[in-house]
Amino acid sequence: MSETTKAVFLSYASEDAIAAEKVCAALRIAGIEVWFDKRELRGGDAWDASIRQQIKNCTLFIPVISRNTQARGEGYFRLEWKLAVDRSHLIAADQAFLVPVVIDQTADAAARVPDRFREVQWTQLPGGETPPAFVERVGRLLEGKQGSPASDAMRVSATQGTPKTRPASARSRTVLLATIAVAILAFGCFVAIRFVLSRHGTEGGAVPDPKPAAEGAAATRFNPPPHSIAVLPFANMSGDSDQEYFSDGLTEELLNSLTAINGLQVAARTSAFSFKGTNTDIGTIARKLNVGAVLEGSVRRSAHTLRITAQLINSVTGFHLWSKTYDRNAGDVLKLQTEIATSVASALQVTLLGDVAAKVELGGTNNPAAFDAYLRGAKTHTTMRDAQDISAAIDEYTEALRLDPRYSQAYAARSIAFSNFAGMAEGETEVRKGYEKALADARTALRLAPDLAQAHLALAVLSDNTLDFRRASDEYERARLLAPGNAEILRLSGRFATWMQHYDEGIATTRRAVVLDPLARSTHSALGEALYAARRYEETVAVYAEVISLDPGYKGSYGYRGLAYYGLGDLDHARASCETTKHLLSRQCLAVVYDKLGRHLDAEAILSQLQSEFGDASAYQYSTIYAQWGDRAKALEWLETAWRLRDPGLVYLKTEPLLDPLRNEPRFQAIMRQLNFPD
Repeated sequence: MSETTKAVFLSYASEDAIAAEKVCAALRIAGIEVWFDKRELRGGDAWDASIRQQIKNCTLFIPVISRNTQARGEGYFRLEWKLAVDRSHLIAADQAFLVPVVIDQTADAAARVPDRFREVQWTQLPGGETPPAFVERVGRLLEGKQGSPASDAMRVSATQGTPKTRPASARSRTVLLATIAVAILAFGCFVAIRFVLSRHGTEGGAVPDPKPAAEGAAATRFNPPPHSIAVLPFANMSGDSDQEYFSDGLTEELLNSLTAINGLQVAARTSAFSFKGTNTDIGTIARKLNVGAVLEGSVRRSAHTLRITAQLINSVTGFHLWSKTYDRNAGDVLKLQTEIATSVASALQVTLLGDVAAKVELGGTNNPAAFDAYLRGAKTHTTMRDAQDISAAIDEYTEALRLDPRYSQAYAARSIAFSNFAGMAEGETEVRKGYEKALADARTALRLAPDLAQAHLALAVLSDNTLDFRRASDEYERARLLAPGNAEILRLSGRFATWMQHYDEGIATTRRAVVLDPLARSTHSALGEALYAARRYEETVAVYAEVISLDPGYKGSYGYRGLAYYGLGDLDHARASCETTKHLLSRQCLAVVYDKLGRHLDAEAILSQLQSEFGDASAYQYSTIYAQWGDRAKALEWLETAWRLRDPGLVYLKTEPLLDPLRNEPRFQAIMRQLNFPD
């Protein structure tokens, strides 16, 4: 075999490049030479002569079969298959030259493949995941061809059992080759993803989005977007478990720093942090988050210094792209975030636009004690269970601002905390004071840092809660423009846009939030709310099934799913879903479902319980129930009560399906005008 001829020729459709790369990597690590065609060959005489030579001289030909090869009548891979079949006819006694693999549920009986492929057993490698048994088999086939013809045992599919162990001498040789292969793999399969379209790109253009795996099968594709990354919680190496808030908080700040860089797609905190303490391998994490790279590291903190070790891993190949250890004074955290973010972007070959430091450090602090207090507040706020936790978070943010009165991020965070606190308060005076403090903090944050997205978000949340919908709309839009990669902003602004009857924009925005935060219940729930408002009930049911699978304990999911079934007219499923929990939304749902089922006394009992428990605070919900019961007078009466009390539920008024019977009523239209919704 000549120096440029590879032992194995790997043939695949462009859409299957990622799966083929995994097979390539597994074989090369074992010391097996593979023709993967990562060079800049774009067809024509050079390409034709090259592959003809490789197929003529290779020892094994591995065609990668999938639904993509079945869907395509043409393509370079089909010419490669023909050349391989022609060669196999010349060595009819040795069918082991062909080693077909299938990476999804394509069946050989119905597949559009040469008849010659059906004469040999196929190996199932779902998604290109290549087990040691298959690598062993290929190794034994190659060894057999060095001397005697391949035996029947060599043709046994890797799915039918583990092949017999090779002689120790052969295994030792493979280990030696593997050591060499690892050294060169960074220039082989490691960079293949950058080259796979050099030839295959002319066959079908960009690789399409991954499809769901068939039932019972592993995912067949892993095709992360370019420049996509997840930041895993950095390990706390300080020797004190009480310092966990600091390592987690610093990780979140690094994550936010990366979202400020144009061209980077960063998995959101909720999804990335869901793997904390699970010992899940990088490959699995990357696939669940659909990212091409993973940043992980550790934090060691002493009285005045920080040691941070960070490493960036290519999640397709498993190789390190970049790593570095930083020793810094505690007051240099902002500059450190900029350094790491810039290094990561450079390693991922992202073109940096504008002043990265200005974006990353906007609204931050150089006071280490203020930063520490801010992180304590953020940890408490993120994990809050009740109003006491919000109050504790506010205290920490207040301490941060005492230490650094120009800390804009802390003002923005405290503003949102005040809004949340007011929303949970019972007395009218407490509610008003909470919103007043939230407004003051949001304005201060914007005065100090006019382009801080979180400050605009704080003002949007406050305006939303206080029914100033035009200002809320403007502020959500401004926040989204300043931070287009922030999943929280996309979730909240997208949901709000849908409530304002901008269905296409709202659904698209919440879908984007789901892409960035795929394991977060809140993002899927926001998408479900958007679809429900748009009266796309079947899709709503499907989305809330996903929400429930992510977080079965979130009670609101069952109510929304029930209301979607109600919208479809499926009363039995609506009843079953809403009877699952005693959540306010579920009981609101049951009140209308029972009435439609003819269980009027049960419906009235539900409403009576709600009024006894919540009083006028749920006036908006009562209006929806009466509207569905056909009692328009009482529905309008409760709606006017909701307006008088400035019930936050009125944000739904423009799109609420349950209130459709009232839309032509003059009293309803009067309230709509008073709320001054944006166009």
